[in-house]
Amino acid sequence: MVGGMSEWPAQCQAPGEHLINVWLENAGRPRELAVRLGFRPCAEEQAFLSRRKQVVATALRQALQLDRDLQEDEIPVVAIMATGGGIRAMTSLYGQLAGLKELGLLDCVSYITGASGSTWALANLYEDPEWSQKDLAGPTELLKTQVTKSKLGVLAPSQLQRYRQELAKRARLGYPSCFTSLWALINEALLHDEPHDHKLSDQREALSHGQNPLPIYCALNTKERSLSTFEFGEWCEFSPYEVGFPKYGAFIPSELFGSEFFMGQLTKRLPESRICFLEGIWSNLYAANLQDSLYWASEPSQFWDRWVRNQANLDKEQVPLLKIEEPPSTASRIAEFFTDLLTRRPLAQATHNFLRGLHFHKDYFQHPHFSTWKATTLDGLPNQLTPSEPHLCLLDVGYLINTSCLPLLQPTRDVDLILSLDYNLHGAFQAGFVGPTGAPDLAFEPQQLQLLGRFCQEQGIPFPPISPSPEEQLQPRECHTFSDPTCPGAPAVLHFPLVNDSFREYSAPGVQRTPEAAAAGEVNLSSVDSPYHYTKVTYSQEDVDKLLRLTHYNVCNNREQLLEALRQAVQRRRQRRPQ
Repeated sequence: MVGGMSEWPAQCQAPGEHLINVWLENAGRPRELAVRLGFRPCAEEQAFLSRRKQVVATALRQALQLDRDLQEDEIPVVAIMATGGGIRAMTSLYGQLAGLKELGLLDCVSYITGASGSTWALANLYEDPEWSQKDLAGPTELLKTQVTKSKLGVLAPSQLQRYRQELAKRARLGYPSCFTSLWALINEALLHDEPHDHKLSDQREALSHGQNPLPIYCALNTKERSLSTFEFGEWCEFSPYEVGFPKYGAFIPSELFGSEFFMGQLTKRLPESRICFLEGIWSNLYAANLQDSLYWASEPSQFWDRWVRNQANLDKEQVPLLKIEEPPSTASRIAEFFTDLLTRRPLAQATHNFLRGLHFHKDYFQHPHFSTWKATTLDGLPNQLTPSEPHLCLLDVGYLINTSCLPLLQPTRDVDLILSLDYNLHGAFQAGFVGPTGAPDLAFEPQQLQLLGRFCQEQGIPFPPISPSPEEQLQPRECHTFSDPTCPGAPAVLHFPLVNDSFREYSAPGVQRTPEAAAAGEVNLSSVDSPYHYTKVTYSQEDVDKLLRLTHYNVCNNREQLLEALRQAVQRRRQRRPQ
């Protein structure tokens, strides 16, 4: 009987049979899902933003010399977006954050996103709950120590034994074994002298009273085999509050990442991993397959042409209800063999899939938020998407686009201004560099930002056009502004490429170098022989000092452009106020 217990009456017992007592218990409402379903930021993030607005309002009034306090609906959402780039990205982000701190503008920022190497900087800084309220000289000195130290000991027998023991312990707890976990421990040894017990959820303390921007770390989820990253890739975001997929609108508390789920229910809770294992995912350089590698050896625009064709097919496609499999032929078996050879990821990362077993609503394909992030024809096949997989296959976002911007483009976050910090060397420009013809090299193109713009254009995500003028290509500046006044939903982007322009002549804004100090302004940013190439894990003291000073200078030397962008962000908010 519903609502209580019942026992079968004795007269139901057949002669010669034993009585079986059966109890039916009504548990009331179904258990609440452990997976949060929804596209808006979680309640904790919304509460943080409310606290952070007060900090931002005070900082903006002081920086812009306003004559009154900003009303709540006048306070813009400003975000920092940092790319990957190994030790180069980590070091450069320290320099630029120090520059923003010196200008009094770091407290104007509500979000800061990172990918690959820039996540290493954020993970370090957020161990201190008050890091952005302090002088960054101390953390910077610690960074120098780690960047310049010898890395030979990371593969010493004693270290290898420690790695083996920790990996064996994780396996006993129930974590899948994969090479990425070993890479995470090696990476931790490269960046620290001792293991750190810090966890992602511990960073909530750094957000408790809105004292720091909210960090969001990015990764890309793909298929372990059968498809390349460019045929199937989904953005996954990590914050101190939640881990989840914007595409599906599915999130879990960050301390549950790695635990086992089924149909939205937590089936086996595992201890939260140390943050180094997440850093191993965010900078997972070893999950490429042969097809990915062949792509990066070719012209990047080929991928976008193919992607656009897939998108066109997807828009015309009806969601199939039944997939009919034909008996495999000899030719199809051969094709399958070569496809497997090209797409298998021998060193793929594996994490228990918290979306496993969730079922789609029949109209999922038409949902506007899902459609914004759909990218391949597989998005029309619910049984081919991530909820059908036992494990996630997460890797560095640089395999698709080296950016951490996507979480900031969700309309529910309503970001007004993005400070784009680009650490790519292939787009770097050094003043005075000439090409083989003797003419100035026109190689300056914010390629990754342009790829992001192309992605957003095809997806229907508001984003300003990224088109440097011919003058900017001839003589790129340290800071470029991109905006689209005709599209109110598109954030303005203030782009800081890794360039060595006026730093050659000035050691600080307005302070010209003496002839004796000219060598300190020479920073080699060539993509061929730079000491900052991503494969370099140890810098000389001179090189790390140069990079820190350059990135600090490039921010401070553009104070007026930063202030103007903030003024425009405030004005944008005022214009959107209800009349």
